[in-house]
Amino acid sequence: MSENSPFTFAPATGVGSLPGGDAREAAKTSTGSFEDFPFLAELPARGPGADMIGRTAGMLVEMYARVEPSGWRLGDRPGRDTKRARSWLGEDLDSLEEFTQGYEGQLKVQAVGPWTLATALELRNGESVLSDAGACRDLAGSLAEGLREHLAEVRRRVPGAQLVLQLDEPSLIAVLRGHVKTASGYRTHRAVDRQLVESALRDVVGVHGEGPVVVHSCAPDVPFALLRRAGAAAVSFDFSLLTERDDDAIGEAVEGGTRLFAGVVPGTDTALSDPAGSVMGVRTLWRRLGLHPGLLAEAVTVTPTCGLAGASPEYARRALAHCVQAARSLADNPE
Repeated sequence: MSENSPFTFAPATGVGSLPGGDAREAAKTSTGSFEDFPFLAELPARGPGADMIGRTAGMLVEMYARVEPSGWRLGDRPGRDTKRARSWLGEDLDSLEEFTQGYEGQLKVQAVGPWTLATALELRNGESVLSDAGACRDLAGSLAEGLREHLAEVRRRVPGAQLVLQLDEPSLIAVLRGHVKTASGYRTHRAVDRQLVESALRDVVGVHGEGPVVVHSCAPDVPFALLRRAGAAAVSFDFSLLTERDDDAIGEAVEGGTRLFAGVVPGTDTALSDPAGSVMGVRTLWRRLGLHPGLLAEAVTVTPTCGLAGASPEYARRALAHCVQAARSLADNPE
């Protein structure tokens, strides 16, 4: 996406995961909560292969992962775990297709980005892919190819939708800072060069040529500038983790046309404030940055924080509805 043609996103959507294990129920919740921006839900409660790492590992092309006691490990051929991950994804797509007949708005699909995937998948020797620069390159290439196929499949099933690809990168900061532990747990892997990180991200972002990519990071100190340079049209983050240190980077991002997906509604069961209260921090940030209030509603998409998979189904539905109401409050009263 060029910086001069910012993409406008619908006012509210989910992050990715939902509680429970019923694909039809999840698709119904997602499409019922967000009439103009549903998402393909992940249901990690079903077990390995339905979690975000397992699901994305199942999308890889000519690379296969299986579950070991220590986590997901690359192997030579597709085994039971790969087949299960693909089967669940197929089930989720069937359910989404059922509830999006004739749908023509935005639709978000999520996958784990190349760097978080490199920290989560192990090589045969038990060390993470992150320990081997060549393996990182191969993994990013396999992921790009897999995402290309996945996007084509979603397009075929929901032909009227404008697809938005979200790359989940919760480990990105740890990769950049050299905080990812080795298999022994006694040392950490060396920090990866920022240009290398940016380049791999740009290659994966590039697979969705005709559509926008959102990068989601639920860690403090989100690298807004790096993500913008890598081609992200929007950055998704946990609003409660922002500090005033982030102000300049956010101000530059917004002025450059980058959209913000602000996680403001708690992802775990709690009493919800009134919708206007949930976005009060966003309004305060806007004033502090001296940005035009009229820009607010089109620059910000309201989401929950991540973690809804661990919430009760009833709370998850309330939290998603609350995002829609909070976004409406932002549009009605930007000041």
